Parts: sequence; C-alpha cells; structure tokens
Amino acid sequence: MAQKDKKTKNHEIDDLLKDMELNNEALKEAVENKDNDESMDVLKKMLEETQSSIRRALDILSANNIDTSKFAARVTTRSSPVISATDAEKVIEGVFNGEFMVGSDGKEYSIPPNYASKSKLVEGDILKLTITKNGSFIYKQIGPIDRDKCKAVLLQDEITGDWYAVADSRRWKLLTASVTYFKGQPGDEVVVLIPKNSKSLWAAVENIIKQ
Repeated sequence: MAQKDKKTKNHEIDDLLKDMELNNEALKEAVENKDNDESMDVLKKMLEETQSSIRRALDILSANNIDTSKFAARVTTRSSPVISATDAEKVIEGVFNGEFMVGSDGKEYSIPPNYASKSKLVEGDILKLTITKNGSFIYKQIGPIDRDKCKAVLLQDEITGDWYAVADSRRWKLLTASVTYFKGQPGDEVVVLIPKNSKSLWAAVENIIKQ
C-alpha cells in the first residue's frame, strides 16, 4: 500500500510539473508582448498558477519526507527559461523535417531528440528558434501541421539500430529517444502521428503497446 501511495504522489508531482511547463510557454508569450494590457494579465495569472503548483508540490514532498532540493533541481531542468527581447540575439522560423529544423535561411538546426519526442513534433510543423546571446537554443512550435493517427508495428534495423514504424506498405523513421522513452521492443504495436495531407519519411510516437 505504501508503494502504491508513493507512485500516486509521484504521478501528482509529474502532473504539476507538466502544468508548470505549459504555463512557462504562456509566460514567454506574455513577456514578448508585455506592452499589451491583456498579456500583462496573462503574465500575472500564469505566475500565480505556477506559484500555486510549486506550493502544492512542496506540500506533497514535505508530507512524504522527500528532499525538496531534488524537486527544485528537477523544475530547473525541465522548465525552459523565459526569454526577454533584450536576451534574444536571433529569431529564425523554419520547418521540422523529422529530425532537424530547416530554417528560412536554408540551414539545418539541431533539435534535442528529447524535446522533439516530448513535444511529439510531426514532420511539417512550423517552429520558431530563438538563439540567445549566450548561444542557447529555445524552440517553440508555432504552426502544427494537421495530423493523422495510425497503428503500426515497431521494427529495428539490426545493423544500424534505427527504429521504424511499419503499416501495410508504409514505413516511417522514428526518433530513438521516443522509442527508448516508451521502452519499445521490436514487434510491439506503436501508435504514430503523421501529416494528414502529405507523405512523410518520419512519424512521431504517440504511444507503444507492449506485446
């Protein structure tokens, strides 16, 4: 029973962290448009909600005698920094090609596989990249492409180690980070997201059903 309660508390903390990540995206937008009265109201509301989430998470941790410094480190790692206009050095828009962002300047910009996996980016999504003065890359999805969802079989190339989703005569490449996150194994059923109105070489992993 104690183990079950611990898992429940961990799920509650994960949900709170996800809420704070979503709030952080709204915070960035509000900061970018801080001269707008409506954006200032959003900024205030998001800060209050984030503060409330942190307090609830700390209460859960304290009640279970968990070191709160670990939680603080986790929040710092998972939350993206808020970028002000003075911090931004360069902003580039581009298209996600399944692995990289192809910028409007024709260059390819690397995207952390964990970010692409967690965000479930689909080939064709429009992204905005902010390169800060200290060289940090901050990505934001600004134009999601229409998506379809389908079931496929998870396969792995024995030589290269690359992962694929195969359905009928169709085959899509998968990010290794996505398969690893769901602990996928060859032969498992994989639910993938693909562009609705166009063909693609890549698919995003929605979930994996263990066989």
